[in-house]
Amino acid sequence: MRIAVGGIHTECSTYSPVLMTVDDFRVLEGSDLLRSDYFSFLSAEAIEPVPLLHARAVPGGPVSRAAYDAFKAEFLALLEAALPLDGLYLAMHGAVKVDGMDDAEGDWISAARAVVGPDCPLAVSYDLHGNVSQRIIDQIDIFTAYRTAPHIDTHETMVRAWSMVVEALRTGTRPGIAWVPVPLLLPGERTSTEDEPAKSLYLALPEFDRRPGILDASLMVGYVWADEPRATAAAVVTGTDMAAASKAAEEIAAAYWNAREKFRFGPVAGSLDAMLDVAERATTKPVILADSGDNPTGGGVGDRADVLKALISRGWRDALIAGITDRPAVEACFASGAGGSLTLRIGGSLDPSSPAVDVTAKVIRLDDPGPAAERQAVVEVGGIVAVLAARRRPYHAIDDFRRLGLDPESVRLLVVKSGYLSPELAPIANPNLMALTEGVVNQDIEHLPSERRRRPVFPFDRDFDFQPRARLSARWT
Repeated sequence: MRIAVGGIHTECSTYSPVLMTVDDFRVLEGSDLLRSDYFSFLSAEAIEPVPLLHARAVPGGPVSRAAYDAFKAEFLALLEAALPLDGLYLAMHGAVKVDGMDDAEGDWISAARAVVGPDCPLAVSYDLHGNVSQRIIDQIDIFTAYRTAPHIDTHETMVRAWSMVVEALRTGTRPGIAWVPVPLLLPGERTSTEDEPAKSLYLALPEFDRRPGILDASLMVGYVWADEPRATAAAVVTGTDMAAASKAAEEIAAAYWNAREKFRFGPVAGSLDAMLDVAERATTKPVILADSGDNPTGGGVGDRADVLKALISRGWRDALIAGITDRPAVEACFASGAGGSLTLRIGGSLDPSSPAVDVTAKVIRLDDPGPAAERQAVVEVGGIVAVLAARRRPYHAIDDFRRLGLDPESVRLLVVKSGYLSPELAPIANPNLMALTEGVVNQDIEHLPSERRRRPVFPFDRDFDFQPRARLSARWT
């Protein structure tokens, strides 16, 4: 039996003016997909995985229509060439926004269904911060999503999706989907599964899986920085029994709704000035400060210099900022050379509204892996070391620092563009602070412009009632 594999995976803030292009994506195709660690699980007895195209990018602004159309056309051409197929697995995110289009995943999945026909089982895996729509549900047979945030179960989730479609083919059983949209939208920073009440809600999901007639239960937080009609939380259940799946979806949705007032930030959080005051009083290190409004892994632009400017004004010593996206500044550093000093404008290289700061900087280190877009420069401004990146990227792994000869545990203050900290940085934070900074993924969600979002939805609205009612996939009737 032959199961095709592909998809598109990123997260897009509709508040960002910076469109993503083809160059922002890492594309796996054909044998490269099969050899990648990301898809290392694609094996099963008597099953032939058929690699198509998978495009994945660091979250950002909307994807340009030209980029999306190019990826979709190539994916569909490969899918048609692979026919006939016994199954299809799509590794998606759920929060792709294409410039000028609503529900990009609905468009992609519907197009795939049209190619493979009605009899081919179609499975998808999602990030729990994805948005779901009835259009998506009506095209698929199997759904599963991450159960951790920070995401440490990506591989496990993809294995679940793959295993369910394999089992469906082997047994001849066709699963179906029941779901409940929940009018509730919160940021990931308030719904981390390491903190209550999300921790208990997600730990309960495997109990639903063990019920007769249930294969997989998912709770979708949704993506709050997408001002589009489908943006909502949801309970999504894959099963073989309509009644059981519907009941489970309604229970999960009700539990999430009933907990809506209890969600809080996990780390100490407050304004940038308040968090820097806390950091100045700290006698431990490293204090790790998350610049949450400009977090590239949440869709932030990554080029704001607010925190650098604030540290300079305070005369801060022994701080490391990793990093600020600024390709012109990186190129200027390379032109100057390691050890040289130069005048730099840092910040605002992608979004003209992002704050910038003019400094005299010493070039400490240059990292040149080959392509100009991958270059990095480490500079010193007074007592502050800053990492500048030519391409939008996070600095969430210890190896990100080691590559540059930096030790994040040795500094008094480490600043990263993040919301909740990554699994590698959280254990070394002493303490962990989150600055509620400005940016296209800022945490002041109640005041986000809401022009196209369906209302009412909590916490934008509060005076309304909700009773969960399960909806079925059109394929399960």
